[in-house]
Amino acid sequence: MKFLQFSVLPFLMVILSVSGANLARHPHRDFLRCLSLRIANSSTITYTQNNPSYSSVLNASIHNTRFSTPTTPKPYAIITPRKTSHVQSTIYCSKNHGFQLRIRSGGHDDEGVSYVSQVPFVILDLVNFRDVKVDTKNEVAWVQSGATTGELYYGIASKTQTLGFPAGICHTIGIGGHLSGGGFGILGRKYGLAADHIIDAKLVDANGRVLRRKSMGEDLFWAIRGGGGNTFGVVLAWKIKLVPVPPVVTVFTVNKNLEQNATKTFHRWQYIAHKLPRDLFTTVWVMKVNSSQVGRKTVQASFKGMFLGRIDVLIPLIQYAFPELGLARENCTEMSWVQSVLYFGALPIEPVEILLNRSALPRLSLKAKTDYIRQPMSETGIEGFMNMFLEEGTDFAITMIEAFGGKMDEIRENELPFPHRSGILFESVYIVQWTNEEDAGLCINWMRRLYSYMSSYASKSLRGAYYNYKDLDLGTNNINGYTSYEQASVWGLKYFRNNFKRLVRIKTMIDPMNFFSNEQSIPPLLSP
Repeated sequence: MKFLQFSVLPFLMVILSVSGANLARHPHRDFLRCLSLRIANSSTITYTQNNPSYSSVLNASIHNTRFSTPTTPKPYAIITPRKTSHVQSTIYCSKNHGFQLRIRSGGHDDEGVSYVSQVPFVILDLVNFRDVKVDTKNEVAWVQSGATTGELYYGIASKTQTLGFPAGICHTIGIGGHLSGGGFGILGRKYGLAADHIIDAKLVDANGRVLRRKSMGEDLFWAIRGGGGNTFGVVLAWKIKLVPVPPVVTVFTVNKNLEQNATKTFHRWQYIAHKLPRDLFTTVWVMKVNSSQVGRKTVQASFKGMFLGRIDVLIPLIQYAFPELGLARENCTEMSWVQSVLYFGALPIEPVEILLNRSALPRLSLKAKTDYIRQPMSETGIEGFMNMFLEEGTDFAITMIEAFGGKMDEIRENELPFPHRSGILFESVYIVQWTNEEDAGLCINWMRRLYSYMSSYASKSLRGAYYNYKDLDLGTNNINGYTSYEQASVWGLKYFRNNFKRLVRIKTMIDPMNFFSNEQSIPPLLSP
């Protein structure tokens, strides 16, 4: 198939089929009338800007306050469906009355594309789709997209201590976005991605059809497991395969700052971490901290780990493979798997009900970027990287460096849209946060310089990125016009590598009019 131009203006052909005069005069009123005709008591799930609850509903799951300022574009309406038919009606009315649809399942959106648009839009907020049904006998669960990872983890742990799920550590992330982008976490070296364990899904497409795995076909089922669910339809629920975990796991943290050979320890860690037994996940968190010298700062590397076993097995394993770490028993704690999620989330491990608290974490403005590293950094390179954390704008900056290897090395690049598998030593997630809006420019500029510095060490042939940490610096679609395949591939190849072409073909089949679109959604091909 020849790659032609494709449209990123989601409603172009649809609008042409609707009365232009009617749209120009009363698009808002007609949209609400459409919902009221199709949904009984539609006002109970629809929040427009004159509704007193509008702002609280809009901001309820926005975790990146960078996109909740007075000047941030706001949706005409927020629809919080309770039934599948409500979702179908929202799609129908949005298509026929000229609104772009943004789909939100949790609000952990680093670039705000699930709740911000530069064209007239409405939000479909899946906050009411949050059921978790765990079947321990068959080791599976159905989880709706509006549930958080914490609600899923709690649902599993309330039934069993010997099953878990390999998703991320932040308990307030919405399942819908997390699963559809891949989902890497502390069980990743043992079991791979969260998306590797999706065995069925329920999706509503642009024509309002309700599809399951059998009816959607294996191409579309492949695409939504890592290619971004909101680009192909509205995924309402996922059936996932749970994984075995021991009743007791061991976590540890060893902190080393620049004066305690953090650079040399990290340099050695690079050569070891991806080769360790897959029952052991390790990560290094780099940040600026107070020095022992009053009034001065230093850089700390926190070496953290989670071992699927007891302390008595872990200690000799580390002492043999990585003696430079100096792991001691006092650095380690035994706990349940679900408590380890709270541990890595820097939360109290008791009570585990905190997993149900969607407001447990502070909300800050942030910018994030990601890299995949295939070759170890030199000691000089590491020293330069760490010293950048002593600059201005880094008080709330952190880099999380997560070891790959294990199961990740065994999964083919094209098994799912997420391609970053074999040969990767570690994933680096760079995050900078700020509390005062006047610091935004300083912090974002620092982040971009850090990312530029790391270009010497990232993948040489094609620098990769993780779709779940969207970064619009990589490139965007045109919202009010056409975008060539070449333009979209600038960002698409970084996220999906060779899988991007297949995603585009599938998008063309399932949503040729590009109804589901945003700045970094998979676009379709235009017909000749």
